[in-house]
Amino acid sequence: MTTNELVSEIERLVREISEIVKRKGRDILEEFPITPPQFAALLWLNQEGDMTIGELSQKMYLACSTMTDLVDRMEKNQLVERVRDKRDRRVVQIHLLEKGESIISEVLEARQAYLAGILSRFSESEVRNISEHLSLLHKEMNR
Repeated sequence: MTTNELVSEIERLVREISEIVKRKGRDILEEFPITPPQFAALLWLNQEGDMTIGELSQKMYLACSTMTDLVDRMEKNQLVERVRDKRDRRVVQIHLLEKGESIISEVLEARQAYLAGILSRFSESEVRNISEHLSLLHKEMNR
């Protein structure tokens, strides 16, 4: 196989794996009282900490009005709360609540269990190789 053919094959595999992960992730989310965009927002808040609706909308590539509606629904379900900034009362931060953290943990556990089932078909050495190579690819793509 030429380098171009290998690149093409890697791109196809990454794209198809991404689609499978997205589809399975949505299937898993059906068991929880949360939508995929809400889960994505909770993940950002969990990873980055409190942020404004504007900051969260930029991370998720959504309009502020769409993000406001999303946050309204999450706040109603007690997943997040709006908190006024102590230094500037005009600024409202979105804060992840315990129930939101709990849902993130449960969903990630279910996703990891799915992946563990797939990886159980491989040897320990193969799993380590997959992890190492994905880590290398991830590192280079984040440069």
